[in-house]
Amino acid sequence: MKKRQIILLMTDTTRKDMLGCYGNTRMHTPNLDHLAEEGIRYEQAYSCQPVCGPARSAIFTGLFPHSNGMVTNSVPLGANVKTVGQRLHDHGISCGYIGKWHLDGGDYFGLGRCPEGWEPEYWYDMRCYLEELTEEERIRSRQADTSYQPDMNESFTYAHRCSDRAIRYLEEHQEKDFFLTVSYDEPHGPSLCPAPYNTMYEEFRFDHDPSFQDDLSRKPVMQQLWAGSNLHADEEEINRPSKGLALFLGCNSYVDYEMGRVLQVIEEKMPDAMVIYTSDHGDMLGAHRLFSKNAAAYWQVANIPLIIKGGAKGCVVHSPASHIDLTPTILDYFDLPVPKCLEGRSMMRQIENPDIRINEQVYLEFTRYEVDHDGFGGLQIMRAIVSDRYKLVLHLLDTDEFYDMEEDPSEIHNRIQDKTCSTVRNQLHDALLEHMCATRDMYRGYQWAARPWRADKIMDWENEGFTRQREEDEYEPRQLDYDTGLPMKTAVRKKL
Repeated sequence: MKKRQIILLMTDTTRKDMLGCYGNTRMHTPNLDHLAEEGIRYEQAYSCQPVCGPARSAIFTGLFPHSNGMVTNSVPLGANVKTVGQRLHDHGISCGYIGKWHLDGGDYFGLGRCPEGWEPEYWYDMRCYLEELTEEERIRSRQADTSYQPDMNESFTYAHRCSDRAIRYLEEHQEKDFFLTVSYDEPHGPSLCPAPYNTMYEEFRFDHDPSFQDDLSRKPVMQQLWAGSNLHADEEEINRPSKGLALFLGCNSYVDYEMGRVLQVIEEKMPDAMVIYTSDHGDMLGAHRLFSKNAAAYWQVANIPLIIKGGAKGCVVHSPASHIDLTPTILDYFDLPVPKCLEGRSMMRQIENPDIRINEQVYLEFTRYEVDHDGFGGLQIMRAIVSDRYKLVLHLLDTDEFYDMEEDPSEIHNRIQDKTCSTVRNQLHDALLEHMCATRDMYRGYQWAARPWRADKIMDWENEGFTRQREEDEYEPRQLDYDTGLPMKTAVRKKL
């Protein structure tokens, strides 16, 4: 019988144009480029929320952040939310998790405790790594300048130690069915990497793009505040070589090398295994005068790399894809039913035949960047919908955005008030509102419908007028109907 094995490789803060296989020939990522040649590369794959914890929550639960409770960094998943590891483990499938977790409600490094469903022997979040180090080494591990010190070598990095454990896991599980996640923190800052990677991109700057001089005058106020002093800087100031950018890109090439060590073992010992590579989100890196990530749907932060090997070979999918579909896909791969409560759908048919379309549009959101910090814009409630060509972004407390990505790939011209776009804009708006209701978005309400550019929408206290209870899950008894106290017959029903 064919063994069923999946390895999910993840990096933190990787734009799709940071991989050579996505068209940027100046990026040195030979191992991921080769993986793309052996599988499917998704051009329009999107994070569910472009910030670390919430993005990962969707990947590992199959629920949007507004459903699983992790609407920002430093809050935990809901108590009744199960991860894909728990679901697989309870069906007899070994599950290993090595690397950054960021889902336990602790600080950036985690609590060092293995969650239910994952093998404790291999658990290795960032707190585990720090606890291996002396106090002096811990401080060095958080300083970018460590990359240039004479004694810096790969064995000091988190990435290398994650790869070592992943290789041991693969060697010890090669005759078993399993699901292994290897979640690197790299290239996220401080972007530690040894020579030659630490100086590989010293003179690098991005090619000219109009987005570097977006004046943001017709964009959300939040973006203007986020830009800060860059709001009036010229392109030469924003898009320029810098030590920080060089180290970040160097670390990106370094983590490709570390993944290559793991991929080599997979190729040698389990060549038929499915391999999935993605990142949680990207980084603006100066586009639209912005850096880092936040409540924005620009491709630089939201349109992440996604490569899947295990079906069709050497193909590119251009239709929309989403992280929300990974958990259903993994369950389907192991011939397990996809619970009704999950909010994505399996991609297995598309993995086998890339001509099959899974999504007409995908959704992303934002609520808050970080509980621990007062800044980063604070509360920024965003919901967005993306189709092949168009992108509609609603900012509940700010100016909305609408882009024609075919005519305006740099997303400069906000056409939210353009009447020539009203038909397709309104269709996407209606679909987004329906999605918010269907997924029981806790922030849904008439305010999302009554936007300044949507005069035909009438405000209604009852919104859509339905009661929407949680769908059935194998881990819970059937929900009881609020009006009768008896097991509910349908989860979605008109209010009495």
